[in-house]
Amino acid sequence: MTSSVIHPERPPAAEPAEGSNFYFSFLFLPPEKRAALFAVYAFCREVDDLVDEPRSGVDPRAEIARWRERIAALYTGAAASPGHPIAARLQAALARFPLPRHAFLDLLDGVEMDLNSARYATWGELQEYCRRVASAVGLLAIEIFGYRNPASRDYAVDLGLALQLTNIVRDVGADAARGRIYLPAEDLDRFQVPADDLLARRDTPALRKLLAFECQRARGLYFRAEATLPAEDRMSLFAAEIMGRIYYRILERIERGGFDVLERRRTLPTIHKAGIAFGIWLKYKILGGR
Repeated sequence: MTSSVIHPERPPAAEPAEGSNFYFSFLFLPPEKRAALFAVYAFCREVDDLVDEPRSGVDPRAEIARWRERIAALYTGAAASPGHPIAARLQAALARFPLPRHAFLDLLDGVEMDLNSARYATWGELQEYCRRVASAVGLLAIEIFGYRNPASRDYAVDLGLALQLTNIVRDVGADAARGRIYLPAEDLDRFQVPADDLLARRDTPALRKLLAFECQRARGLYFRAEATLPAEDRMSLFAAEIMGRIYYRILERIERGGFDVLERRRTLPTIHKAGIAFGIWLKYKILGGR
C-alpha cells in the first residue's frame, strides 16, 4: 500500500523514529498517551507490512484473519494473556482509553483491499480506502488525545482523508514503480493521462494538471477538517493539528516543486517539523490558543 499516515518513514522499531512526522505529533503528550499511541502505531505498522514487506512464509490474508481474531478477543475479554506482544500493548491501551473496535477492523479491511487491487475507478472508491487506512487511525488517536464534542470525530475522518491523499500524491512515482496506481481512473480519464504513461513514469503536462487537481482536492479536505474541529476540543487535539500542519506543508512543497513526484519524494526538513510542533504546542499549552 502507499505509505499510510501512521507509517510514513518505516523506522526499524515499532515506534516513530526521531524526526519522523509522527514523532513530533507525539512529542508533547504525557507518557500514558504516548504509550497508547505507540501501541496503535505498532499495530498499524505490523499490518501495513503484511502487504508492503511480507515476511517469508507468511500468508498475509491468513495473518489478517488472525488479527481480526486477536482484536475480537481483546474486546470480548477472551485475551486474558495475549500471545502477541503488540496485542498485549493494545490490551494495556484499551484499559485506559475507549478505542473503537470498528476502527481496528476498518484498518484491517483497508490493508486487505491492497491485496485485492491497487486501482480505484472513482474518487468515492478511493475515499473509502482512505477512510479505512487513515481516518480509522484518526478515530483511534482522538480517543487517546481526548475530546468532548462528537463533531471531533468528523474532524478526524476529514483530516485522515487529507493526509492520505497527500501521501498518495507524494508517492505517485514510488507506487507506479511497483505497478500501483491509487489515483482514480475517472481522474486519469478526465485529464487524459493513460495508465501506461503513469506506470512508465512519464512526466507530461497532462499528469501535472492531474496532480494539481488532486492537490486542490486535498487542500479542500484540510480546510473542511479545520472548519469541522470544535473550538472546545482544539487544545486537546493539538497533536492532530501538528500532524495536519506538517502534511499540509508537504502538500505545499509538492505544489511549489511543480508536481515533480515521479522521481523524488517530497518531505519536510526535520527543523521545519520541529518548528511547527513547538509553535502549535506553545499556542495551545502556553498561550491558551491565542
